[in-house]
Amino acid sequence: MKVAIMQPYIFPYIGYFQLMYVADVFVVYDNIEYTKKGWINRNRILVNGKDEYLTLPLKKGSDFVQVRDRFLADTWKDERKKLLNKISVCYKKAACYPVVFSLIENVLMFEDDNLFNFIFNSLKAVKEYLNLPTQLIISSSINIDHTLKSESKVLAICKALGATQYINPIGGVELYNKEVFKNEGLELSFLKANNITYPQFQNVFVPFLSVVDVLMFNDKEAIKKLLEQYILL
Repeated sequence: MKVAIMQPYIFPYIGYFQLMYVADVFVVYDNIEYTKKGWINRNRILVNGKDEYLTLPLKKGSDFVQVRDRFLADTWKDERKKLLNKISVCYKKAACYPVVFSLIENVLMFEDDNLFNFIFNSLKAVKEYLNLPTQLIISSSINIDHTLKSESKVLAICKALGATQYINPIGGVELYNKEVFKNEGLELSFLKANNITYPQFQNVFVPFLSVVDVLMFNDKEAIKKLLEQYILL
């Protein structure tokens, strides 16, 4: 069984869903420290041919608490309407706009101000839209010692789930050792995405944007082909 583990990100780029596509079980960390300058509550969309941030506003809180203990700002109910309008204006001429905008609207109107719950719901919504059979699991629901860190925690999660292979994004090459995993009875692989491009109106292609951009310009069949553009090392 192939397992992948990632932090929760709002509308992450397609590489995140490539990892979900190749895994049998995809674990999403809820009991991990919130990263202020990371991609947990923000991503980028195409605005007039250039990238611009899409951000979920948060209530003030310690930058050292876990993601599941952070909440959306009280202003979110008003701000989400502005965000939806912005997405509509930017993508209304995209080929897949009608069905995808409905999906995005349902996600952003989700009535839960817990940051993790909100993001997890968005990941499920995109997964279901793409018809991915992958099982999503919340990390804290797995019976392990959750005080473990880094490689030790990954190994514990994999063992608890009965994994035979752990797949990590290519950026983890410096973090994880294949011999260590092999000694624990696990195959360690790294997913490296190919150079993914697709038409974005008539603009020069802007890479690594949110999956919102991918969904707007590509139908499900085209996205499946994009998801398959990777190699495992």
